[in-house]
Amino acid sequence: MSLLLAAAKTLFLSPFPPPPPPLRPRLRIHTAAATAGTGDNAATASRTTARERRLVKVREERRRREYDREHTYPGWAKVLENACRDDEELRAILGDSIGNPELMKQRIQERVRKKGREQFNKSKTGSIVAFKVSFRDFNPLNSFIWFELFGEPTDRDVDLLGGVIQAWYVMGRLGAFNSSNLQLANSMLDCDPSYDSEEASSVMPSSFHDISDLEFQDNWGRVWVDLGTSDYLGLDVLLNCLIQLSSEHLGIKQVVFGGKKMGDWEEGMTSSDYGYKHFKI
Repeated sequence: MSLLLAAAKTLFLSPFPPPPPPLRPRLRIHTAAATAGTGDNAATASRTTARERRLVKVREERRRREYDREHTYPGWAKVLENACRDDEELRAILGDSIGNPELMKQRIQERVRKKGREQFNKSKTGSIVAFKVSFRDFNPLNSFIWFELFGEPTDRDVDLLGGVIQAWYVMGRLGAFNSSNLQLANSMLDCDPSYDSEEASSVMPSSFHDISDLEFQDNWGRVWVDLGTSDYLGLDVLLNCLIQLSSEHLGIKQVVFGGKKMGDWEEGMTSSDYGYKHFKI
């Protein structure tokens, strides 16, 4: 019994060990560098994914446009686009409407209204594009004048241009191109001008000396001239005539004064089998 009491006294009277401290939750602490690095990696991954999605979207849109163009694009619009590759005048008419059938149709309709249906349906019409003018060592006493057309001329085209040049030569031969006697050029048209015949007769005459026949090889034509004592006024008169001729009837791409050879011109080639044509002046 004493032993039991001693054991109980020892058990209840001895001090108990202190309880263990409570467990604290573990916190993950990330350094600034680690956090920044993780953000950069995520952003990089996000950019790459977005770029890929955009590329896929662009490819799908391109395939859709190609499909629509192949299956729904009007056939007449395709014909016009193909023709524009070799026709500068048609390119000038359509402008930035290529690829837009509705706008292309509007441009063609405007062209028809401007020219008129009868003029538009003719086998040959003029050009709305102004031709270029250049000089290459032009000697008024011994030079060629070159004419480049948009295409190979018909016999009618050669006759039209030849007739203009022939009339121009006849006027020059009769002394029409004399800038020393332009009494009426600056006169007022709203009143009766005066003309001094004695002054006109005292001016030194000017005369066109010589000219060759008009020749064509393919779409290039030329005529040799000796203007003699005619002034450069004659060139202005010729160009004024050609502007109207090109706009209404023929379609001239450029006019070159001087130069020995233009295009694929071959001296001595006078066979009609090779595209040679001429007009007797």
